[in-house]
Amino acid sequence: MEKVSISHDKSSPIVVGLDIGTTKICAIVGRRSKDHTVEILGIGKAESAGVTRGVVSNIDKTVQGITQAIDIAAAQSNVEIRVVNVGIAGQHIKSLQHRGLITRRDLNREINRKDIDKLIEDMYNLVMPPGEEIIHVLPQEFTVDNEPGIKDPIGMAGVRLEANFHIISGQVTAVKNIVKCVTKAGLESHELILEPLASSEAVLTEEEKEAGVVLIDIGGGTTDLAIFHEGIIRHTAVIPFGGNSVTEDIREGCSVMRNIAEMLKTRFGSALAEENKDNEIVCVPGLRGRESKEISVKNLAYVIQARMEEIIEHVYYEIKTSGYEKKMIGGIVITGGGAELKHLPQLVEYVTGLDCRIGYPSEHLAKNEVLQKNIFDELQSPMYATGIGLLIKGIQKMEDTEVQPVTEVKSQVKPASVTSEKKHGLLSRMLEKGKIFIKDDIKDEDFLK
Repeated sequence: MEKVSISHDKSSPIVVGLDIGTTKICAIVGRRSKDHTVEILGIGKAESAGVTRGVVSNIDKTVQGITQAIDIAAAQSNVEIRVVNVGIAGQHIKSLQHRGLITRRDLNREINRKDIDKLIEDMYNLVMPPGEEIIHVLPQEFTVDNEPGIKDPIGMAGVRLEANFHIISGQVTAVKNIVKCVTKAGLESHELILEPLASSEAVLTEEEKEAGVVLIDIGGGTTDLAIFHEGIIRHTAVIPFGGNSVTEDIREGCSVMRNIAEMLKTRFGSALAEENKDNEIVCVPGLRGRESKEISVKNLAYVIQARMEEIIEHVYYEIKTSGYEKKMIGGIVITGGGAELKHLPQLVEYVTGLDCRIGYPSEHLAKNEVLQKNIFDELQSPMYATGIGLLIKGIQKMEDTEVQPVTEVKSQVKPASVTSEKKHGLLSRMLEKGKIFIKDDIKDEDFLK
C-alpha cells in the first residue's frame, strides 16, 4: 500500500474542517493544491448522538463523536490534528443589517486593510440582546466620501469611510457548548463558521453569487439558507426542520422502526408522489416473528412530500422576506444530505418557481491518488458540502493572515486506512429471520445492497 507523503510547504498549510451535525460528525483534513483546488488528505466520520437540530444537547456524546472522527481522519492523513475550523448552525442563529463609519485623519495615506479591519472591529462592539453574541461581521458595499456602491475601497483616497454590514449572531450558550466540546476533545477551535456560509464556498460558483442565488443546505436537524446577489451575502436563516423530520414522519405514518424509516427514505423515498406507480410495494419484516408489513411506495412519497413542501414553504418565505426574490437569476442550489432525495429539485421548482440544481462539492476537489477511490467518490456527495466548505474557509483564512500551519505531520508515516461503517444491528438481525422483498418493479437487491 502507498504511504502518505506530506510536505511542510508553507504556501499550502494543512487545515481541518469539523462539521458537528445532527446525524453525523465529520472531520476533513486537506490543503490547497498547486492548481488552486483542494486536496483531501483524510476524512473521519462518526455518528452524532449528542446534537439536536444543530445544537449540542449532550456534551459527553458529542465529545466522543468528535474524538472518533478526528482519530480516523488523523490516521488516514498521517497528521496530528490540534486545531480545527468548526461549523455552527441551529434555530438560535439570527442575522441583521447595520451601518458603520470611520473618519480618517491621515489624508495623505490611501485606504488600506487596517481601516476596513477597524470598521469590522467596531461592529463587534455592537450592543446585542442579553444572551446573544456576534459570530460573523460580513462587509457588503462601502461608501467613500458619499460615493456609494464601492465593493473594494483599498487604495482609494478619502476621509469618510462607511459600510453596510451583514451581522450574524447566535446564543452565547450554544456557541460556548460547541467550543467546550472541541476543547474537551483535546482540540482548539481556530474559527467558528456559520454552516451555510461554509457550504456556499463548496458548491456555489462566483458567477452564481454575482447573478443572484439561493443556497439551501438540507441537513439532518436544520435547513440552512444563504442568499447572494452581486457577489455579496444578503440574507441568512436557519429553519429548524431537516431530514430527521422526514424520517420521524415516516416512522409515525408507516408505523415502522426509526432505522427502517431512514432506509425507506433513502432507498425508496421520493419528494413527488405522482412520480411513483400505484403497484409498487415495499415489504419489511415484522419484529420477533410478527408478520411482515407491506408499505406502498406512493403512500411513502405522500408522507415525504408533505414535510418537504413545508420546509420549502419556509425557505420561500425567507426568500420573499429578503426582498431579492425577483433578482435570483441563478435560482436555487440545494445541498446537504437531504438534497439526495429523489425528485426534490422538481418539487423546489414547483413551489418556488425558481430554477433548481443539486450542489456537489466535487468541482473544488483535487484528485488524490493516495485516498482510495471509494472514499474520494463518497466525498463528492452533497452531504459533505459543509465539511469541505469549512476546510476551504479555513484555508482562505490562513492564506489571508499568513498564519503557520495548525497541524503537524507525524514523524512515522502510516498508510492511509479506511474504516467501514457498522451496519444497522437491529435490521441485520431482522434480515436473518425475515426477508425484504419488493413487488412488481422494485427488485430485492435495491434494498439490500
